[in-house]
Amino acid sequence: MLRKGSELLKGDREVLLDLDCGGDAHHTDSYGSLHNGSFIPPRYFSAATAADGTMDGDDPIHVHCNTRNQPAPQPGNYFRDGRTKIDFVLVWEVRSRRKRRGKGKHLATAEEGEAVPTEENSRSERRKAQLAQWREKFVQNLESAGLLMEKEETANEKKTVHFLKLSAPWDVLVCYAEELCVRAPLQTQPNLDFNTSAQVLSRLCIPNVMKESVPNRPLDYYTCAFRKSKMSRFLGCDDHENYFTNTQRHRIVYEILARTVYGKRKRAEVGVDRLVNEGVYTAAFPLHEGPFELPRHEIGPDELNQRQVLYQYWARWLKWFKYQPLDHIREYFGEKIAFYFAWLGFYTAWLLPAAVVGTLVFVSGVMSMGTNTPAKEICNSGATYLMCPLCNTCQAWNMSEICTMAKLGYLFDHPGTVLFSVFMSFWAVTFLEYWKRKMATLAHHWDCMDFHEEEERPRPEFAAMAPSMEPNPVTGVKEPYFPEKTRISRMFTGSMVIIMMLCVVMIFLVTVVMCRGIISIMMFHTGSPVLRTEAGTIANVSSSIVNLGLILLMGRVYTALAEQLTKWEMHRTQTQYDNAFIFKVFIFQFVNFYSSPFYVAFFKGRFVGYPTNYGTLFGMRNEDCGPGGCLIELAEQLFIIMVGKQLINNVQEFVIPKVKAWHQKRTLAKVLGNKSSDEPRRWEEDYQLVECEGLFEEYLEMVLQFGFITIFVAAFPLAPLFALLNNWVEIRLDAHKFVCEYRRPVAERAQNIGVWFNILEALSHLSVIANAFLIAFTSDFLPRLLYQYKFDNDLNGYVNFTLAYAPLNYTAYPMCRYKAYRDNSGNYTLFYWELLAVRLGFIIAFEHAVFFVLRAIDWIVPDVPESLELKIKRERYLAKQALAENQEALLMSRSRGAAPATPGSSSPASDASFGNMS
Repeated sequence: MLRKGSELLKGDREVLLDLDCGGDAHHTDSYGSLHNGSFIPPRYFSAATAADGTMDGDDPIHVHCNTRNQPAPQPGNYFRDGRTKIDFVLVWEVRSRRKRRGKGKHLATAEEGEAVPTEENSRSERRKAQLAQWREKFVQNLESAGLLMEKEETANEKKTVHFLKLSAPWDVLVCYAEELCVRAPLQTQPNLDFNTSAQVLSRLCIPNVMKESVPNRPLDYYTCAFRKSKMSRFLGCDDHENYFTNTQRHRIVYEILARTVYGKRKRAEVGVDRLVNEGVYTAAFPLHEGPFELPRHEIGPDELNQRQVLYQYWARWLKWFKYQPLDHIREYFGEKIAFYFAWLGFYTAWLLPAAVVGTLVFVSGVMSMGTNTPAKEICNSGATYLMCPLCNTCQAWNMSEICTMAKLGYLFDHPGTVLFSVFMSFWAVTFLEYWKRKMATLAHHWDCMDFHEEEERPRPEFAAMAPSMEPNPVTGVKEPYFPEKTRISRMFTGSMVIIMMLCVVMIFLVTVVMCRGIISIMMFHTGSPVLRTEAGTIANVSSSIVNLGLILLMGRVYTALAEQLTKWEMHRTQTQYDNAFIFKVFIFQFVNFYSSPFYVAFFKGRFVGYPTNYGTLFGMRNEDCGPGGCLIELAEQLFIIMVGKQLINNVQEFVIPKVKAWHQKRTLAKVLGNKSSDEPRRWEEDYQLVECEGLFEEYLEMVLQFGFITIFVAAFPLAPLFALLNNWVEIRLDAHKFVCEYRRPVAERAQNIGVWFNILEALSHLSVIANAFLIAFTSDFLPRLLYQYKFDNDLNGYVNFTLAYAPLNYTAYPMCRYKAYRDNSGNYTLFYWELLAVRLGFIIAFEHAVFFVLRAIDWIVPDVPESLELKIKRERYLAKQALAENQEALLMSRSRGAAPATPGSSSPASDASFGNMS
């Protein structure tokens, strides 16, 4: 029954359809919106339009219907008819309100529990009416686009949760598949094994416990871009139900949702993303294929759904040593997420040799500690070397007191660590070269090698805030526009904010340095021999823990600030926004995490001065390296920051999604009430899951880890081992989140890992330079080597040679010693300048050798394997043959004077060009 509202809506409003409940049974073969299993035929929409004259009329029109004795829902991701697939679900919540009267006026409860607006309504009521109006206009336009809809709702006395299920029929899928250049199968081909480690183990005849047969592996095809006119050429074209995969259907429906207008186009009121941001919908997501748990009854592996396969063979902790089923991940989550897990698995596999070599280097250091001649001299020195005080109020001390630290320092500063840093420099650049090959192979295997981002739509936030509309120079369609000069000025202002935040990080660094000095002085003044000896270690460890806390706190604050800055800069597309946001956060996190290790590695102990001429900072003497050298302090810092961050992140990734899911389930359970014990429905179960927040945090964590194990590896040979252990846990944590705890994200196409690869390349080049300086200036490798060459091959007398005497005018402790290459007047000796020349020469030789090998590897190892190039040519040839097989008969008929070709055929030239496009 149709009726007009008693009050007029103010402003420019769209037609408001109030669907109170389903009506009489209607035919389900027409496109329209459904409510609780019943379609609302298009005639209602046309009647509403006719009643108002236009879709932009002032009077809202309400459709009131009755729903009784609805059939029970069919199991699976289908409409109530048991045949129509659910491709997407839109959810919104409305607080229920009863009819009430006051001062002669009343607010009639609408279908969604929202009051019909009157002149006396509050601003919040008008806002609710606006949201309902946008929602109804959006639904109407989706119906006009050809989507099938069915509505479910769950309610209690306080709240109603609405679920709108969407499905794309065959005609809509075909139309958008051609527009989106969906890849269609031409011919099956054998599933090739792209796992390099499995191939190596097979050639060596070594049993491979990591390999496992995963059921329902997706078939591999020769493919080309879909064309409706060439439908008969594609495999499986007669099976309309299963021709498009579920991820392809999700992508197509999401494309429709992203394009659909819900308000005024000139205001850029377009797309489901902006509707979610505005609060019109609380969620929009595709459904999981089913539960991830196995049913109670026995079923065969081939009967598992895709989600159960991923859980049983990938996400479970018992599968920590098995290969990842990348094809299954790609089929279920799309290429973008599959590339992340492929990169993470590839990176973890390459960490294995680095971890083995690093562990061997560390073990060799432990075994050779007893042969360290300088440490023996220190331990046996007794009172021979009276060292100058470490602070202005401290007393002199004997070098024999640091015997233990001298032995431990050799673990992180022996010839093996130098060789390991050289090894890791080559490892980093070689890893990236082979990842490019792997990336190209997977891109072709997953049919996205020729994929390029199409002209992107404006971001919803950009569309909402852009001050004007201008024609797009590519499409000619008017779109939201923001002046480029204004954006550049905002980016410049944002960079000033970034610099200010980096200065704050430096202030915190100075604070930590001063804190370390204060703790060290306090330990020294206790008078305890143990605390005096270990004062530097206690101060370094405690300050590192404080530094880790500041790092994590500042990281949270700056990430929120960077997000607001990036929004303020008004980037038009999502790709531009993501790249700007990634750049900001990474620059800050790089300084935040690496500033303290850089300080210890390259600045600490460089500006100490000497007795009677000490350098000071805010009245405190500048820090000197501890008794064991700066490398052992750097190792302590790396261990605490890197391992501590990994532990905290893993705990957060394990706990936070579970807490969010528990809260969501609890909220929905209050609405479900007694219904929660009934047969669960997929859309309700998925709504209780946590929204997927993307891959930014996952990539950032791994990229920062990559920096730790490459830039400072000379000081911490065990870093690759800890990274390997963390990544084995990280893979399963992330897999469990995506399969069990996250709503299913919309499958996105990608051909690589994006801007993160450029960041990895920059870090690998920086690691070469950092390791060169670390070995040259921080390690004692070159001083020992030069001493062996000039004086004694067994390093006898090396400790005495490295200690200088205090100047004659230093009267506090005459003739005390300090570590430096200076004479009695405080001037540098000739050996210092010789050593400086050796250090600079080593840096130049090291960098040139590594970068030369890098270029050689880049030249020897092609980015695209030769076998893959042949496959690409073969696929293009088959595409031409399959799509142009009728052309030979057509040419022969024309040569015999036959009738013109039928309308469904095309010219050889067009087919050839189409084949090349694939």
